[in-house]
Amino acid sequence: MDKMNALVLVEPGKTEIREVDKPTPSENEVLLRVSWVGFCGGDLNGYRGLFELQEYPNVLGHEVGATIVETGSQVPDEFQPGMHVTIDPYQHCGVCVSCRKGRTNACQDNKTMGVRRPGAMTSFVAVPWQKLHPSSQLSLRELALVEPLTVGFHAAARGRVAAGDTIAVIGCGIVGMGALAASAHRGAEVIAIDIDDAKLAIARKAGATHTINTAKVDLHETLMQLTNGDGPDVIIEAVGNPTTYRAAVDEVAYTGRVVYIGYAKKPVDYQTGTFVRKEIEILGSRNCLGEFPDVITYLESGRFPVDDVISRTVSLEQAGSALAEWSENPGPITKIMVHFD
Repeated sequence: MDKMNALVLVEPGKTEIREVDKPTPSENEVLLRVSWVGFCGGDLNGYRGLFELQEYPNVLGHEVGATIVETGSQVPDEFQPGMHVTIDPYQHCGVCVSCRKGRTNACQDNKTMGVRRPGAMTSFVAVPWQKLHPSSQLSLRELALVEPLTVGFHAAARGRVAAGDTIAVIGCGIVGMGALAASAHRGAEVIAIDIDDAKLAIARKAGATHTINTAKVDLHETLMQLTNGDGPDVIIEAVGNPTTYRAAVDEVAYTGRVVYIGYAKKPVDYQTGTFVRKEIEILGSRNCLGEFPDVITYLESGRFPVDDVISRTVSLEQAGSALAEWSENPGPITKIMVHFD
């Protein structure tokens, strides 16, 4: 059997390039040649040993831009060799309470590529045709941005963001960028919050009307000024930090909604009277639920600053060291892309 190289997260703090078998597609699968794979925050936390779902050792990678090279005998004719696609990387069980309710994104036994089953940080992968999302307009690099943006789009949907709302997004990594882009796309006024001016500048290109650098100004005072003393209708937390978890509850408007995407790495202490008195909704947001077509259409419109959010492009051989360097200095990085061609 043919061999190919893959980036394996061996254990916290250690990656290796290892040889793996080139897959053969089954009758319901397609064989994809991988061109681009993005690193996500989950990869970073898995590398740091801080992601509770990460299994070791595992081939990383679930943000993919790829080309169909072969199709199984039962794959519909609409999928043809040469098509550019991205992958829905989630695998749900179909029997847990979430799946029975149609909320497959919150499957209790979800197995995401690169987290709980082998990922796509390699030259070829075989995937079920049902997991493919094609685009004839997007580049392969743009297709690799679709999955992380769907996570932010799902968070905006969870928060029921609507035209006329004022939304604050805490954290302008790629998932936060997706949340603020989705909120602006829905007609909301968006406030982007971060500690990095470069990321905040990109956030304006992605649709933010206002930006707040909390390293330079007081968050509460600035939000009060921007919202006429009310606070934002919705706050989306895309950092995963106890401080920002609390800030979302403290700063959201009375009867507002808080959406949490980030995993806080330590327990979070609350003054529970705050969210009872305000009668706010606190919502978790996990993965995505049907947002792939929406994000592809949005990216095809050309309104998202693709070039700006890609901070660094590396080869497979450089990918392990890039992940280590990101862990050492995460601030300036929005998205690292691994290129295979």
